[in-house]
This record gives sequence, C-alpha cells and structure tokens, in this order.
Amino acid sequence: MFVKFTATDRVPAIVNASQVTFITPVEEGTRIRFGENRTITVIEPMDEVWRRLDQTGQLPSS
Repeated sequence: MFVKFTATDRVPAIVNASQVTFITPVEEGTRIRFGENRTITVIEPMDEVWRRLDQTGQLPSS
C-alpha cells in the first residue's frame, strides 16, 4: 500500500510501505529509507510517519 507524505521541498511524495526499511527523525522532519538504499526526507514528524505507515499493515516484519 502506498502512503502520501510531503517532501521537504513541499512536493507530494508517495512511499510504498512494504519497502520501508528504516525511519529516523532529522532536523527537517523524518527521513524514510526504502528499497535499494533510497531515502526521502518528509516534513511530517516521525510519530505521524510511523502511524500512517503502520495503518497500512504492510510494514516488513523484520
């Protein structure tokens, strides 16, 4: 399932929840690491990112 966030440049960003491997807070918002070591930084706080990704039921279990 895909989740829509807002990138730091205010452009909508779509993330496939099943490809997320790591999220971490950064000064600008939250950095999301996914598939093939790609990252995106979004303006949403980490708690919001986690909540929205978790709602999909698609996060990897390991």
